[in-house]
Amino acid sequence: MCLEVRPPGEGLRVLTTAIAESGVRAKAKGMDIKVTEVKRVVIKKATYILAHTPDLVRYGSKPERELEMDDKLLPLVEKHLRSFEDAVAYPPNQVFIGNLTPQELAELQEPWHSNLLASADRFGKFGEIMPQDEFYGLLKIWDQFKLVWLEKDFTVALKIRLASHPLLEETDLQKLGEGVERAKIEEKTASEKSLPLFHQQKLVGCVHRAHDQDATLTAEVMVENLSTKVTGVLASRHLLASLAGSEGVDPSEIDYFLSCSEEAVGDRYNRGGGNMAKAIGEECHCLNASGCDLKSFCAGVVLSIVHGAALIKAGLYKKIVVVGGGSFSKLGMKFQGHLKKDMPILEDILGGIAVLLTADDGSSPAVNLIGSGKHDISAGATAQEIYRVLLIEPLERLQKKIKDVDKYAVELHNPEVTVPMGSGNVPLVNYRTIAAMAAMRGEIEKKELKDFVASRGMVGFSPTQGHIASAVPFLGHALKMITDGEINNTFFAAKGSLFLGRMTHLADGVSFLLEKNPGTSD
Repeated sequence: MCLEVRPPGEGLRVLTTAIAESGVRAKAKGMDIKVTEVKRVVIKKATYILAHTPDLVRYGSKPERELEMDDKLLPLVEKHLRSFEDAVAYPPNQVFIGNLTPQELAELQEPWHSNLLASADRFGKFGEIMPQDEFYGLLKIWDQFKLVWLEKDFTVALKIRLASHPLLEETDLQKLGEGVERAKIEEKTASEKSLPLFHQQKLVGCVHRAHDQDATLTAEVMVENLSTKVTGVLASRHLLASLAGSEGVDPSEIDYFLSCSEEAVGDRYNRGGGNMAKAIGEECHCLNASGCDLKSFCAGVVLSIVHGAALIKAGLYKKIVVVGGGSFSKLGMKFQGHLKKDMPILEDILGGIAVLLTADDGSSPAVNLIGSGKHDISAGATAQEIYRVLLIEPLERLQKKIKDVDKYAVELHNPEVTVPMGSGNVPLVNYRTIAAMAAMRGEIEKKELKDFVASRGMVGFSPTQGHIASAVPFLGHALKMITDGEINNTFFAAKGSLFLGRMTHLADGVSFLLEKNPGTSD
């Protein structure tokens, strides 16, 4: 049930040693690249991480606005924050990192936040749940512009904790420095608009603005972007470390990173210009990789998988990492509903996802691009119309019916987060829609609707981090189930709300079919 924990730094040393042994490809060989169309594209691995950040909830977009209007609200918010131990023992979080299956979650007593697991591990088959103090350490380590300050005593204790992390090595720990006097941190936060960092409600550091006149480089934007980078790097390092042994994949072999996070990296002359993908790839020592950012709101991860698969299918690249870091602004997004129900604030975590796409290896589940759907500009925005173009039309091209798909992965938001705020059970609504369409097409009887939802759907277990929650949290489970012969395929469908950007009233969507590998590689 647990990730293999190597001695301090050993996981990353395996990666860097592999680079040294294989050497960095000479760029002069660029003219000799042979582009050959690939017969089949597979997904070798998917990793998932959560960073538990309760003291950052106050900076989420919704809590920050409410706290500005009511200065008596903060003590109530702090009272409803979870401990790290409770976050680890929370069943949906254990499903996210692979220690429980969605089916096992469905069989546990609800509410989950009141029925925590008696035994739970921060490390899982797919990744880990990181405590807040270690997350702050990574903010400092992977900040290249000295924007993050951490207090001296906090830094000393942090070095000891991070020294045992399997994915960090000595060069990472050196970047923590010696720390800064608390008085200097207090001065910066008081006079220069630096954002204070709290741990267990005590001041332990701050994040500075990167420019005193650029609204896109404020301290608030910097911590948002750094959080996305850190969660993306951590997920990607887990991915590469898990493939460094018997899988035989090392960082020097990665050709391209596709980042699908929801941040907007840039400056006042190019808001959202990027490139988060290369920033993440750099910290993973993927020296031969390039990359770019793809955006489509919540549909971003599935969109990037389809794009990455197409690039490999065309023969342009052989190995692509799709990575999505956490969405800082969504921390505490529905906290008011949780306070109203006197329950813990569950949106106290940042998510991260990393996926490795490669040319066919003869065994890993394959991406069927013929079974990929898109939401045309002419398509409607109702649930039925969206699923018509994302699901029905791709399946018809494959000469398949709705009931020919073993599992459907849709928006997998944890209902314990959304229901108290009146947002409903998002996965259940989507599965009922798909089941109703199957009944309308005469594939199942109306009396089979409930069984269809139970057998081909699943309970929601993902943090409500936008793109993080949309379909792909099930990918790690799907890879295992298909490889183990439990199911033959899974259909992934993601939707995006383009109207949120106020440039169009349109929605978006993208989908693909993941299926069992027939066992013959290119």
